[in-house]
Amino acid sequence: MTASPLPPPPRGPRHWPMWLALAGMCLGARLPWPLQRALGRLAGAFAFAVAGDRRRAARINLALCYPEKSEAEREALLRASFRDLGIGLFEFARAWWGTVTPMRRTVRIEGLELLDAVRAQNRGVLLISGHFMTLELCGRLMCDHLPLAGMYRRHRSPVFEWAVKRGRLRYASAMYTNEEIRPAMRHLKQGGFLWYAPDQDMRGKDTVFAPFFGVPAATITATHQFARLSGCAVVPFFHRREGADYVLRLGAPLPDFPSADATADSARVNTQIEAMVREAPSQYLWIHRRFKRRPVGETSPYKLGNSE
Repeated sequence: MTASPLPPPPRGPRHWPMWLALAGMCLGARLPWPLQRALGRLAGAFAFAVAGDRRRAARINLALCYPEKSEAEREALLRASFRDLGIGLFEFARAWWGTVTPMRRTVRIEGLELLDAVRAQNRGVLLISGHFMTLELCGRLMCDHLPLAGMYRRHRSPVFEWAVKRGRLRYASAMYTNEEIRPAMRHLKQGGFLWYAPDQDMRGKDTVFAPFFGVPAATITATHQFARLSGCAVVPFFHRREGADYVLRLGAPLPDFPSADATADSARVNTQIEAMVREAPSQYLWIHRRFKRRPVGETSPYKLGNSE
């Protein structure tokens, strides 16, 4: 059941370019997995060469988050992250419009038994994760075992919004935009499973500055608010690619969560996501300007000259 009905697909000449792009993605979603990985690495290398602004943002992020690494080590991680970015484009397409049968044969899932006590209490479960390139494919694989609903930011293109939501509803039990807070809250209060990634600066009013890799980062307090208002358990969802295989792991529900302090709770969430990143650093979406919004008196690091 969706949070809101899927509208008819957008039509008209102005939408034709996006429909053509989606047709290409649908074809790409059906390629053999080894070929997708090879093409993905090429696409990532191309993106590294031409996406100078995003490459610079990722380089700054890595310098902030891994000051203990040498410049050569961070540069190697930067290049690996773009290769995984390219592979991730095919993972997203396959999750939405392809088959995950090859991945089901080798996926390793850990921690499902940790939810038994929560289920016995008929409490909802909020799965928190980060913006990794494996996000969509691993979400689909987890849906084989849990009736997951998801939260997402609405896409600007009505064609892409329609196509992606239709693709996700092949496996998710429901999809809520980040504006549909009330139905998402109701889903949790009814004992449902909801998955979302609170690791980007959403520019909303309900944010605090909490450390991420030791750097203050504008962090939404939604995890604290969901837990406070619905009584749900908050469960970290780790996922990564190992070669051609996938590892999905649920952590134990965060104890004594929520507290009375939204900032402290948001810092705990960031700590969990940081641990996820350290497990699979090249698969994280480093091109996002995570530290753009700064506390009063600080300047955005992305405005401080050019590191290239």
